[in-house]
Amino acid sequence: MMFMIAKNSAACRAVVLSLSCASMTGCGFQLAGSGAMPSIMATTYLQTTEPNSEFFDSVREALRMRGLEVVGAPEQAQARLIITEDNTGQRVLSVSARNTPREYEIYYTVTFALEAGDASLIEAESLVATRNYTYDETQVLGKSREERILRRSLAEDLARRVVRRIEALTDARAAPAG
Repeated sequence: MMFMIAKNSAACRAVVLSLSCASMTGCGFQLAGSGAMPSIMATTYLQTTEPNSEFFDSVREALRMRGLEVVGAPEQAQARLIITEDNTGQRVLSVSARNTPREYEIYYTVTFALEAGDASLIEAESLVATRNYTYDETQVLGKSREERILRRSLAEDLARRVVRRIEALTDARAAPAG
C-alpha cells in the first residue's frame, strides 16, 4: 500500500512539473541569458585598448555563451563591439578616528558602442557599477581577496548589462509598430 501511495505521489509531481513548464513556456518565460541576439552579430569583433581586463573577458564569455563567434580581426566580423572605456578603481568612503580607511567603494566604468558595417546600432553608452566593503587592517589578505572577488563580480555584472542592451535591439525590432 505504501508503495502505491509513493508511486502515485511521484506521478502527481511529474504531472504538476509538466504543467508548470508548459505554462511558463506559454507565458513567454525565458531563462536569464537566453534572449535572442541580433543575427548581424553572428561574428563579432571586440575592439578595445584593454584586452586583458576582467570586463573584456566577461563580455567575451557572455557573447560566446549566447552562440556568437568572437573573432580576432575586424575584417572577419559582421559587427564590432567597441569598448572605449574600461576603468576600475577604489575610493575611501570612511576613515577611523586614527585616520585609517574603514570602508572602500570599488567602481567599474565601461563605455561601449556597437557597429555593423557603416551602421551604428548602439551609440556610445557608459555604465557604472559600484560596491562597498569594510576594511580591517588586521585582515589584509582576506580583504585583498574580497576586493578581487568584488571587482570580478562588477565586471560580470557590466557584461550582463551590455548583453541585455544588445538583446534589446532584437526586442525593439521584433515589436510591432503602432
